[in-house]
Amino acid sequence: MLNWSTRFSIFCLLDDQQYNSSRSSFECILGAGTISTLRASAGSSFIQLQEFVEHSKDWTFGHLGYDLKNEVEKLTSENPNGIGFPDLFFFVPEIVVILEKGELIIGVVDGSADDIYRQISKSPSSASQSHTSGVTLKSRFNKEEYLETIKKLKHHILRGDCYEINFCQEFFAENTAIDPLSVYQKLIELSPNPFSAFYKLNNNYLLCASPERFLKKVGNKIISQPIKGTAGRDLNNKETDKKNAEQLLHSPKERSENVMITDLVRNDISKVATEGSVHVEELFGIYSFPQVHQMISTVGATLATDDIGDILKATFPMGSMTGAPKKRVMELIEQYERTKRGIFSGALGYITPEGDFDFNVVIRSIMYNSENRYLSIQAGSAITFNSNASDEYEECLLKILAMKNAVT
Repeated sequence: MLNWSTRFSIFCLLDDQQYNSSRSSFECILGAGTISTLRASAGSSFIQLQEFVEHSKDWTFGHLGYDLKNEVEKLTSENPNGIGFPDLFFFVPEIVVILEKGELIIGVVDGSADDIYRQISKSPSSASQSHTSGVTLKSRFNKEEYLETIKKLKHHILRGDCYEINFCQEFFAENTAIDPLSVYQKLIELSPNPFSAFYKLNNNYLLCASPERFLKKVGNKIISQPIKGTAGRDLNNKETDKKNAEQLLHSPKERSENVMITDLVRNDISKVATEGSVHVEELFGIYSFPQVHQMISTVGATLATDDIGDILKATFPMGSMTGAPKKRVMELIEQYERTKRGIFSGALGYITPEGDFDFNVVIRSIMYNSENRYLSIQAGSAITFNSNASDEYEECLLKILAMKNAVT
């Protein structure tokens, strides 16, 4: 499907990597080509999205960039951005391909579904073996600068400005050339995760191996599944690996971070939920992925509105990528981070003709601009007053490992 879709300048493939979760809607879904598009900057973008969806009443794919925060709150973004994804972009595709339960469903506006099926079937079943070489990642922070920044953030916590902040750093390469499709294949071989995606928007690429769901709506029900809490895997020693998961489950620090963000998500969802319907379906769930164990909680509710723009605006950006209280930490993020996040820590997903949707959190991702030959990988961790700065630095390195190995 991906080899076939590369003929289009805009497409989005979302793949659960066969995790077969009871919460998965599809094994894989692809939107390719465009009938209509919406590109917007922070200002009135959520209203524009609602109008776009109401007008099209069709499958819609696209993303929300982190800097839509400037529309949610009165904030600004002045840091440089080497990738250049717009704040918001959605498109109604010419062709939708859905793979589920051994069935392939093809929807096409002009042409024949049978022809599309034949074209896909004749496409290669794997990426070409294009070799990506010479990618040397640099960091916006050396370790000493990072440790000093964490010290400053903990001072903000001590004086009561906030009590948890997700602080991110960028690893980047300039004047570099990669083959996005072969890099994506390598990435998902190294780190297959249930919210993986390959997204092309003209010269901008997102190669995503995310384990995290932002928000899913089915009918009048909604869930969010914030991740907060990370431990490394040891696939060579089952006992050590199990011990790491157990330590994560019982860590007072990780549980404290997780419950803070779960409470924040509950509060966000309550803005658009019927009174008394917000509830925690699972708290401190431990889920294992190829590189890390993660602590994931699930918050559900019954919606009081079906306005997609209102729902997304009330809950965006996701608490797991900001911290609490949300507005103040977003100000501190702007002050102390050295690049715009852009699509990173935003969301990518689809909206159905009926108005249901599912969006991931854009983390564990490679962003690439083929025009200016700029490659970006970002990673962050939750900083609390009890955080050990060196441990947080190592956590960032752990989180980028699969992406780093995919491009070097």
